[in-house]
Amino acid sequence: MTDSIYIKLREQLDQYSVGFPKTASGIELKILQKLFTPEEAAMYLDMTMMLESPEAVAERTGRAPEAVSALLERMAARGLIFRQRKNGDVRYAAVAFVIGSYEFQLKNMDRELAEMMEAYLEEGLLDFTPGKNVLPLRTIPVHKSITVSHPVAPYAQAREIIKTKEIIALSDCICRIQQELLGKGCGKPKEVCLSFGSHADYYVENKLGRYITQQEALEVLDRCEAAGLVNQPANMVNPGGMCNCCGDCCGVLRTLNKLPKPAEAVFNDYWAHVNPDLCTGCETCLDRCQMAAIDMVEGLAVVNQDRCIGCGLCVTTCPTEAVQLELKPEDKHSKPPASGRKLMTRTAKLRGTSLVPLSMVGE
Repeated sequence: MTDSIYIKLREQLDQYSVGFPKTASGIELKILQKLFTPEEAAMYLDMTMMLESPEAVAERTGRAPEAVSALLERMAARGLIFRQRKNGDVRYAAVAFVIGSYEFQLKNMDRELAEMMEAYLEEGLLDFTPGKNVLPLRTIPVHKSITVSHPVAPYAQAREIIKTKEIIALSDCICRIQQELLGKGCGKPKEVCLSFGSHADYYVENKLGRYITQQEALEVLDRCEAAGLVNQPANMVNPGGMCNCCGDCCGVLRTLNKLPKPAEAVFNDYWAHVNPDLCTGCETCLDRCQMAAIDMVEGLAVVNQDRCIGCGLCVTTCPTEAVQLELKPEDKHSKPPASGRKLMTRTAKLRGTSLVPLSMVGE
């Protein structure tokens, strides 16, 4: 019976976002057993991705309201579901594993969970093969890499996104925390993940982050650019969060790196180009590139546009300004979904899954 509830939980989580696939080793079930008690797993199976009050969940599922309220709060405090407090009311919703409950494990990440997650990533937790999935994050060119002659939408500028947010929280990067526990830390800044609005409130309420001002958030972007981190907000026009990632630790970038043509999977209208007349062959851009998209050919840098994700990190440190970002042809442009809900819906349609919980199908 215990194993059965975790198998059902795995199947449900696999419906959402990038999925939670079955593996030959069963490592995904061990992860769920570490994170969820059987009671919590059963409760998750009766949750939807729509925010609900404890009373509504209790009435819908035939449970005692007091017990439901206590259980949902415990699950939210442990990063297993999402909680929103607004105007004196509290509501809860199911979340995907990525992006979702995995990122919420900042306080709970230990060596055992870090090893489990590494094994799961190696066995295929993420698959961003074009046509199979939609990336949960999108790459935004760093601020100084875009020329003013290019028309850039506000959602494609990290600083413009920040300026629209009234509530901002800053937290550590879960990927770098995990890799440090494995002795594989990259040494880059850890406190670099931004969340906005109700997501920011959730992080602060759970003691996973701290509130910061817009100016402080802009300063975070400056530090991340200097450290060579790729700016990746959630893949929607109005994101609830923004990561700053490295190719050594980030599960998304590490998975993209395994693809022969990562550029086909990302949402970004730019790629880098090197002017051979200006390139001095200093190789600075090689160190900055997180996707192995730059090669040295006869002493000059050459961009492999199949691998370039358009982050612009190579542009900002080129001493001769030989590297520039260029707009891709119009047929390669892509606009992110308008909201998190639309992202989930688009991903589910592509993957052939449903946002309706399996227990409710047919009701």
